[in-house]
Amino acid sequence: MRVLWVSAHPDPRSLNGALRDEGVAVLRERGHEVVESDLYAMGWNPVVDHGDFAHDPDKRLDVLTESQRALETGTLSEDIRREQAKLLWADTLVVQFPLWWFGMPAILKGWFDRLFVQGFAQGVPDPATGRAMRYGDGGLSGRRALVVTTVGANAATTGPRGIHGDINDVLFPILHGTLWYTGMSVVPPLVVNGTVCLSGPEYEAAAERLRERLVALPDTDPIPYRRQNGGDYDEHLVLRPEHAAGEEGIRIHYTGPGQTEPCETTGGPTEADR
Repeated sequence: MRVLWVSAHPDPRSLNGALRDEGVAVLRERGHEVVESDLYAMGWNPVVDHGDFAHDPDKRLDVLTESQRALETGTLSEDIRREQAKLLWADTLVVQFPLWWFGMPAILKGWFDRLFVQGFAQGVPDPATGRAMRYGDGGLSGRRALVVTTVGANAATTGPRGIHGDINDVLFPILHGTLWYTGMSVVPPLVVNGTVCLSGPEYEAAAERLRERLVALPDTDPIPYRRQNGGDYDEHLVLRPEHAAGEEGIRIHYTGPGQTEPCETTGGPTEADR
């Protein structure tokens, strides 16, 4: 595999930093090529602005139009072009972050905001129909993606009946709405729970689980999301009534039961990570 490992934690001495080092090491030991983007170490700018597109700041900025123009003319900001080149080189993307306020850190959100521009990851038309390719097709098709995240809460409270909500639903915006949207095949996420007071043995268990997931990654079945252009949705992109009849919500967008593999429990009850 050619792996781009994108990580977002401000301290390399953190649990996230240790897990990233473990993960990168095992991939390289197995003969895979790995390129890293440590966003905090890079001082990544997460803010979309006129400068991304060599656009006149005195004029109104239409981000979709200007981003595609800059992509096509080679005038995207140099830092964006470097990261896009890494992503185009890779056949596998690992996205690692601590769960803060039920989402990814702002610096990582800004990585997606600035890289996934019109014509690159989104807004890519099907040559045969002219229809936008997304949700299973698109600019980043042919790649697979794994999300690795740490959560302060224990697994029970992020389960189907837990107060924090099912972690698979919490992660749906990045798994389905970002990675699958742009055409990547998304494997079940690796979630490390109870991270506020993780013990030594619990860390070793989490690290071993990560190693196992990475070794198996090339052959891991992706989450069974429905494809936009696979016939399940009508011309308005609404799920046809014969599918998941009488049901609503996130789960209807899976072709199977909609449940990814259970979250790993690596610690006792703690407060939710913010």
